[in-house]
Amino acid sequence: MTTTLAEGSWTLAFGSLSLEDGIALREGTAWRMFPGNDPDRYAGLLSIADLDAFLRTDAARTPRVSMADGARTGSAAVPHEEYLEDGSDRVDLPRLLARHDDGASLVVSQFHEIHPPLARFCRGLEKAFLHGVQANIYMTPPGAQGFRVHFDTHDVLVLQVSGRKAWRVWDAIPYAAPTRHTPWSNNAATEGEAHELVMAPGDALYLPRGVMHEAMVQEGADPSLHITIGLLEPGLGEMLRQLLADLEPEEPALRAAMPTWRLAEPDGVAAVEARLRAALDALAKPGLAERLAVAALDRVTQDRLSLPGRSLTTRPPAAMDRLRLSETMHHTLVPLPEGGAALRWYGGVETLSAQELDWLQALEDGATAEELGEGALKFCRRLARAGLLERA
Repeated sequence: MTTTLAEGSWTLAFGSLSLEDGIALREGTAWRMFPGNDPDRYAGLLSIADLDAFLRTDAARTPRVSMADGARTGSAAVPHEEYLEDGSDRVDLPRLLARHDDGASLVVSQFHEIHPPLARFCRGLEKAFLHGVQANIYMTPPGAQGFRVHFDTHDVLVLQVSGRKAWRVWDAIPYAAPTRHTPWSNNAATEGEAHELVMAPGDALYLPRGVMHEAMVQEGADPSLHITIGLLEPGLGEMLRQLLADLEPEEPALRAAMPTWRLAEPDGVAAVEARLRAALDALAKPGLAERLAVAALDRVTQDRLSLPGRSLTTRPPAAMDRLRLSETMHHTLVPLPEGGAALRWYGGVETLSAQELDWLQALEDGATAEELGEGALKFCRRLARAGLLERA
C-alpha cells in the first residue's frame, strides 16, 4: 500500500503514535520524549553539509540567519556586527565560523522555505494538522548553549539530527497558553524540579507552548544539530481580530463611535455598555463560527508556499493518464447550499458544480479523465495547469 505524504511525515515525526493519540497530545499540556531507534532517522531531512552549502550562497542573510550564545550577559542574541558583512545583511562567513568556534549557536529560521526535503516534511504535517508548520535549524558547538531557560509561543517538535544535546524540561507552565502576542520576556520562573534528558540522533521531543526548557551541548562532545519544527496553529484571539476586521464593513454596530464625550457623565460607562452589547449581538449571528473555521483553513491554503504538483516541463494530461490530487498543494472544499462546493486554494476560490465535485473527490484516490466521463479531460487539464493534480 502506498504511503501518503502526510502518513510519511507523521511516522517520521511521531513514530508509531496514532493520529488520534497525536491530536490528544496536541490538545493537552504535557511534553513527551520519543526515543529513536535509528540514528540516521532524520538524515534525509538535513545534514551539516546542507548547512555548509547554504552558508556559501547569497541567501545566507539576516533575518533568516542569526546566532545565539547563552554565555553572553543579557540577551543571548549575538550582535549582527559580529557575523555579518559591514553595513550589510549578508553573512560574513569567516566571521560567522569564528564566532561559532567561540561558542555561538548558528540559527537558521524558516529553512523549509529553501530546503526541499524539509519543505515536503512540513507539508505532510500541514496536511495532518491543517495549519502552518515551519522548520528552524540549530547548530550548537561543544560546551555551549544557545538560549537560556524559556518557553515557546507555539507547540514545537525537536528532531535531533546529529550529535547529542542535554535538555532540562519542567512540567509546570507558569504562563498558560502563550501566543506570539505574549512572547517570552524573562518574566516567568521555573517551578519544581527539572527533568533531565539527553537527546541522541533519531530522538524527538514534543514541547507544548508554555513549557519551560533549556538545552546545551556537553564539553568535549560532538556538535549538536537539531531541527525545531514549529506547529503554528492559529489562536482564537488572533482569528477573532481578523474576523472583526472583516465584519466591520458589514456591521454598523462595529462601526459605532466610542461616546467619549459622555464618559465624564454619571451614565457614561452605561452608554459604552449599550454600544458594546450591540457589537456583541452582531458577533452572535448564526454562521460566524463556520466563517471563522473557513478563515483558519484559508491560512494554510493561501499563506504557505504553493508547492504545485507540476514542473516547468510537465505536459498536459491525456485521457488515459492516471491522475490524483497533488499532495503538496493545499486545498479546502466548502459545500455550497445550492449544491457543488467552493474550492479554496492558493490561487483563490473557484465554484465547482456537483459534477466537478464528484470528479474532484474521485481524483483523491486517482482516476483517469476517461474514467470520469465526458468533459472531465478539460477539467483535469485546468487543475493540472494550476498544479492541483499530478500523475499517480
